[in-house]
Amino acid sequence: MKNIHVIVATGEWSLDGLRYRRHRLAEFLQQQADSSEVIWVCPSPNPSEESCTTLQNGIKQWKITDLFPHKIFRFGRYLDQFYKSKLRNLLSYLKERQGQYKIHLWYTFPGFPLLTELFSWDKVIYDCSDLWSFPMSGKRSVLSTVRQTIVAGAENRILNSADKIFCTSQYLREQVAEKLEQNDHVYTFENGVEFDLFAGEQASAANILPEEFGGTVFGFIGGIKPKLDFRLIREAARRKPEWLFIFVGPDGTNGDQDFQQLLAEPNVKWTGSVPPSEVPHYMNLIDIGFMPYKPSPYNCAVFPLKLFEFLAAGKPVAGVSLPSTKHYQEEKVYEHLDSSEPLDFILACEKLEACKHDAEAIARRKQVAKTRDWQDVFAGMVALV
Repeated sequence: MKNIHVIVATGEWSLDGLRYRRHRLAEFLQQQADSSEVIWVCPSPNPSEESCTTLQNGIKQWKITDLFPHKIFRFGRYLDQFYKSKLRNLLSYLKERQGQYKIHLWYTFPGFPLLTELFSWDKVIYDCSDLWSFPMSGKRSVLSTVRQTIVAGAENRILNSADKIFCTSQYLREQVAEKLEQNDHVYTFENGVEFDLFAGEQASAANILPEEFGGTVFGFIGGIKPKLDFRLIREAARRKPEWLFIFVGPDGTNGDQDFQQLLAEPNVKWTGSVPPSEVPHYMNLIDIGFMPYKPSPYNCAVFPLKLFEFLAAGKPVAGVSLPSTKHYQEEKVYEHLDSSEPLDFILACEKLEACKHDAEAIARRKQVAKTRDWQDVFAGMVALV
């Protein structure tokens, strides 16, 4: 009997032009011989005449419209009364196929928790990648406290209904396990990499670097969000004017002043969003990858997607306030810092700068990344399901 996989995702497939773990999971499941179809269930701020469409990759996307378009109304994704009736068509579609297929529910964020009760699923799986209830910026407010209560309540319902729970970091696993009486079904599966894509020979992105620039290029690639420590990079850029800091990805900071002030520095450049297919070309443009996160409860659980992508491309990496990555620290490969002090960051980057073209170090970086290929990560998860 073949499988239908229903994936609850944070937004529409191409929402911000980035490819997250959930996208790769969906594509992996679709490629399996025993899969009949993959359905991407997601909230959408805008009403649509067609709630279900088939994407170019063959995955069906089922949109659940928010209460109102403004982001303040996203709380409705976690409260049953605001979305229950909107699931009716999806549930009818699945009930028509019940008994002909095994139908599995995969949560990748804690939205629509009532789904666990509205259908007789063969398996319910929660692939947990973040401390969803905590504010990404690390800042507390009355609104963030209310949101935390609502999201935590939804997530607890999913945790108690899940047959298997996968976490992207050991810290996250510990946080989840503490909420459950029995936790032997909770596993850690860190993020991976499309190794062959990033390790292969790639042309560098053109017309990005200043003319005749011969210094070291530092790169951040991914969603640019308030969880990043822009002040740290601004201070480093000021102290090291011969370095160039490039940010590649969509601006999700909502006008964050620290980010705007950082962009005013002459040796800081933001390219904007680029298609996922172009990311390896930008990766080849840089000398050193950097992942500058703020110290916060949210970031304690984060395991950045880009760590192994940088390493697969042979690039050394500097990470800040990412305790979940600390066990990968290795000379000439990955420098991890608990401190947000600019001088500490600069010293770590100077160590990597001295070995950025070291052939043995490049080979070692790729060797580390090769053990984390997405195909192996997801195969291990599916084997447990």
